[in-house]
Formats: sequence, C-alpha cells, structure tokens
Amino acid sequence: MNELQERYINREISWLQFNERVLQEAADTTVPLIERIRFLGIFSNNLDEFFKVRYAFVKRIVDAGKGGRSALKGIAAQDLLEQITEIVIEHQSESLKILEGIYQELEKENIFVIDETQVSQRQHEFIADYFQNKVSPALGVIMLSDKTSFPKMQDAAAYLMVRMEMREDEKILDEKVNFALIEIPRYLDRFIILPQEGNKQFVILLDDLIRYSLGTIFSLFKYESIEAHMIKITRDAGLDMDSDLSKSFIAKISKSVKERSSGEPVRFVYDKSIQQDTLNYLLEKMEVDATDSVIPGGRYHYRRDYMKFPSFGRQDLLYDKIKPLPVPGLHGSDSILDAIDEKDALLYAPYHDFTYVIRFLREAALDPRVEKIKITIYRLAEISHIAGSLINAAKNGKEVTVQIELQARFDEEANIRYAEQMQQEGVHLIFGVTGLKVHSKACVIERNHGKKSKRYGFISTGNFNESTAKIYTDYTLFTANQKILKEVNKVFDFLEVNYKIKKYNHLMVSPHYTRNVLYNLIEDEIENHRNGLPSGIKIKLNNLSDYPMIDKLYEASQAGVPIKLIARGICCLIPGIVGVSENIEVISIVDKFLEHPRVFIFENQGDPKIYISSADFMTRNLDRRVEIGCPIYDPEIKQEIMDTFDISWRDNVKARVISEKQDNAYRKRNGETPIRSQFEMYSYYQQKLASN
Repeated sequence: MNELQERYINREISWLQFNERVLQEAADTTVPLIERIRFLGIFSNNLDEFFKVRYAFVKRIVDAGKGGRSALKGIAAQDLLEQITEIVIEHQSESLKILEGIYQELEKENIFVIDETQVSQRQHEFIADYFQNKVSPALGVIMLSDKTSFPKMQDAAAYLMVRMEMREDEKILDEKVNFALIEIPRYLDRFIILPQEGNKQFVILLDDLIRYSLGTIFSLFKYESIEAHMIKITRDAGLDMDSDLSKSFIAKISKSVKERSSGEPVRFVYDKSIQQDTLNYLLEKMEVDATDSVIPGGRYHYRRDYMKFPSFGRQDLLYDKIKPLPVPGLHGSDSILDAIDEKDALLYAPYHDFTYVIRFLREAALDPRVEKIKITIYRLAEISHIAGSLINAAKNGKEVTVQIELQARFDEEANIRYAEQMQQEGVHLIFGVTGLKVHSKACVIERNHGKKSKRYGFISTGNFNESTAKIYTDYTLFTANQKILKEVNKVFDFLEVNYKIKKYNHLMVSPHYTRNVLYNLIEDEIENHRNGLPSGIKIKLNNLSDYPMIDKLYEASQAGVPIKLIARGICCLIPGIVGVSENIEVISIVDKFLEHPRVFIFENQGDPKIYISSADFMTRNLDRRVEIGCPIYDPEIKQEIMDTFDISWRDNVKARVISEKQDNAYRKRNGETPIRSQFEMYSYYQQKLASN
C-alpha cells in the first residue's frame, strides 16, 4: 500500500461502500418488507449509474494505454477495475441472497412471486391473453446466425438470450443449436399482478411471463428444448458533444443523449445458469474484452425495477407516510413575499411542505409589482409545477430568466423538453458557462415598491423538484436580505457575461471562491484552538473526495480542532489515523429518506458561522461548477440548523461509522436510548410548530 492509499480511500471503492450501505437497508429486517425490496432496486440502479459513469471513466484510462496512477491518486487503473469487479460480484451475490429471503418473507404475507414453472391453469388463461394483447406486439425477436451481424444492444433495453436445440425433423434451420435475441421494451410493466386466489396474491416478472410464452413466440420451429436467459449490457454514459456550430446547444445535447445508448460497453451481466456454449457465443459476438466487467448474476438483471415493486395495497408493508408540516412564519400568510419581508424562513423538506417554493413562484407570477424572476434549474420533476409557474410568469409579462442545466446527467431529456417549452413561451434561457456545469440552486425576484425595487428569493441545498422533495432531505432558505440577494443577482450576471468575475462579501461561490473561503474558515478554527478559544467544525454533505480539502481537514485535526462529519456517500477521508486525523469522526446515515443537504458549521469562538450550500467537497463542485453557499444570519434559523445537525449526529440506529476498517459498522448504542434521526427530526419540527 502506498502513501496515498494510507491517507485516502479510493473514490470508486468508497462509492461501492456507500452502495453497500443501501444494500444493508434491503437486508435490515426492521425495514418494512416492500421497502426492503425497493432498496434492492435503488442498489441496482445506483450500480447501473456507477458503471455508466465511474467504471467507464477508469476503463477509458486503460483503453488509452495509461497507468492512471495520477488521475486515480496512486492506484493503477487496471488494478482498480479488477477490484471493482471483485467487490461488485460479492455485492451482487449478497443481493441475490437478500432477494431470496425477501421472497420467502413475502410468502408469509400471502404474496407470491412466481416464475414460469409455477403457473396454474387459471393463471395460464390470464397470461395467454395478457401476452397476446400487451406483450407480443411490443417484442423484438431477432434470429442470430453467422450470416448476419450481431445486433447493437441498447443500454436501456432488457434482453433474453434464447437457445434452441432442434429436432432431427426440423426443416427451416440448418444448425443443431440456434440462438435468438428477444428485446423487451422498457415501457412494458415489469411486474404483472395475476388474479387473486382466495387470500393469496400473485405477481410474475415480465421475463418469466415471456419464458412461459416461448412456445408461442417460436411455434414456427421444431425443437427438442428451448430456454431463455437474461443478459444485460451497460454502456459508457459520457456525452460526446457535436462541434457543429450551426446547431443550437439544445440540439447538440439532445443528439448526444440519443447516442449515449450506443456508447462503448463497460459491463456485461449474464444469468449464471446459462449454458457455456451460449455464453461463449455471446462474448465472441459482442466483442467483450478484458477491460469490461463480466459479472455472473441471477435470472433478473434489471433489478432497478424493484423500486416500483407493487404494494398490493399493503400499507402495513410500507413506511408510514408523514404529512409534511407547515413552515412557521409562512403558514397562514396571504403573501409569502410579505412574510419573508418580515423574517427569513427555513424549509427542511420532506419534513416541511415543499409547495411553499411553488407558492412563492406562483405569487411572483401573479403580483403586478414583480418585474423580474431569475432561477437556476438543475433537475426538474417529470411533471413540473416549477416550470409551469415560470411559463405563467412569462405569459403575465414578467422578465423571466432561467439558467437550465442541460447536462444534468440522466435528466437531460426532461430538462430539454421543458427548456423547449419555456423558450417557446418567451422565457429567457441561459445554458451556463463553457466548461462549467451550473449546480447552484437559487432564485431571486425583483418587486417594485414605488420609486425603488426590492429583491426576494430562496437558496437551497437541493433541486427545485417536487417529486424528489418527497424523499430527499434538503434545506431551502427564504429571504429578503438585500445584501445576500444582491450577490445572488451577481451570480446571474456572471452566467450572462462570464468573462467578468464578480466579488462577494457574503456568498461562497464556486468556481472562483468556495475553496479559498473554506480554507480561510478552517484556518480561523485552527487559530482559535491555538489561542485557547472555542473551536470546532461540523459538516454535513453528500460526498467528500477532494484531496486538498481532506488535507486541510487533516491539518485542522492535527492542530487539535474537533471535527464532526456526516457524509452520506463517498468519503475518501480516513478518520482516526494517529497523528493525522484522530480528532475527526465520520458517520453516514442511510434510511427512509435520502440525506442530501450540505451544511457547514464553524464554531468561530462561540458565535458559529453557518452556511448552507449546493456544493459537496468534490473537486468538480469546488473548481468546475457554479455553486452557491449561503450564510445563515437569522439567529433562530442558525439554532435550528445546529439542532438538526445534532439530531443527525446522535443517530444510533441508522448511522454507520466510517473508519479505516471500511466495514460499514453500525454505531454502537452502549445501552443508550435508540435515536433514529429522521424520525426524531419530524418530532422536532412537530414540537417546534406546536410552540409557535
């Protein structure tokens, strides 16, 4: 192990450890049963995206004939690919065991997931009709032979590889063993609920329904045996931009997204029960090479679909739904703008009702005194009331400016669709800065007050997306602080004219200032500790992978500054290294909601400086994206953020300790009362609401 590996956890390996924590939720018998199977879907979906992006990145290094030690911080790219494949095979094996256990538990609840060998006569009639009317017209069936080229398999499609061993009297096909490929469109339902029998409920996976119908599909041929195994290809999801200057930016992104489905393969997953001659045929025809990850799996590879596993109306097998709470100060007010004119307000979704964000924009769209609306958009909901409100504002004659990020990975299509709609309705669109993604989450409006105008706005740690706001935890600050909003407006000026770099006295803005501001704040804590003054750093974020930032935190630890870190996902920092990081503690919380806020708290001699931010401590967020970190000045909101951080920090049910062991061990209770922070958080806000 080299010096870098002793000081840092590799980013890709740390990400796989995060996904293992998701898998732990699927294995946790205290989690409601259907939620467990949906966590398996999240685990699988995460892994798909990992291979499309991170594995593909490492594979590109290998394919370029480079060692990659510099880019990968001390580890050879080929060695890393092998480590990843080894870990993924282990995780996949564990996930299959968990799935089998969940199936057994579902049967105890009279829910049966059956395969093609378990179909009853009554179910046969239903399946035959369902296949004939809904499935058969949608299937693509390709006969494979040496006379034709192997079809280009799409990343988004599911495939069954069919092997037929022919009878002696077969007259149509010449070969004894023949192969075919069945393409299953993604729009078909993956789980088909079958007729109930007594108090028993049944569901069959689409693949098994197709397997059951193989005789119908291939009735033209005479075969002794027929079998079908699922295979899956994952392709590089990098966007290769068209350089044609005559095309609009929207057109270029749209074309690149469409081409993504035929990118270079990076992972091939197959049913481990497939016959060896079938597997050899596939590997040869698909030209899978040594740098591709070849992974044996179970019968069903598109397990991300388990995120939509049917509930059968069994609320007792799901998490209890919480009713989002009103935000004190905004609740009951006829005008949100007038309310935040009086006092800042903090919304913490999903504990609070996210619709205050939509109400703000709707009010701005209708208020004749509002003249301008500016907002950054990164990921929109499939049906977005945010976009609808902005279009409505433009129709009402407002000057609406929207910075929309068309390269928000895997959400490009939805953003392109809404960008085209907004453009048609007269919304002024900004497509960011060359070489920089715009990841900030901010809105500012201007309202006329007689001879002068006043700004109102909100700044968030998360996307303005009403769908994800139900499951992602995020802070949104509503404010009429003119100093802060003047600087938010400066960010929009930079997006419009980006050769002019602005200066900020309040906001922490990437790519020009965030790193240095954070360094200075950490230096202040080091100096405070040396002078015997109160010092400390508390940070909550998604990912921590920037090595210089880690080194700065190590420096603070070495100086004696106590540091508490909550990192949901990647954490390349290793706490507890003697002489390096013994004053740093790190936990990760994976639970019902996805922990998404970024908050930085610096003790500052007993008068804490607090920021909420859109930026993680990753090189891309600090140096290659437009991000906004906003200071919290309101004393009550400062206390609220410190309270919520402390609730998360005290978690001893869903908190895992990040350590040099890298074992995702749950935090030990040592006889303490169980504290499940997400449940405690809701209780905290209920009590806070009752006291107002």
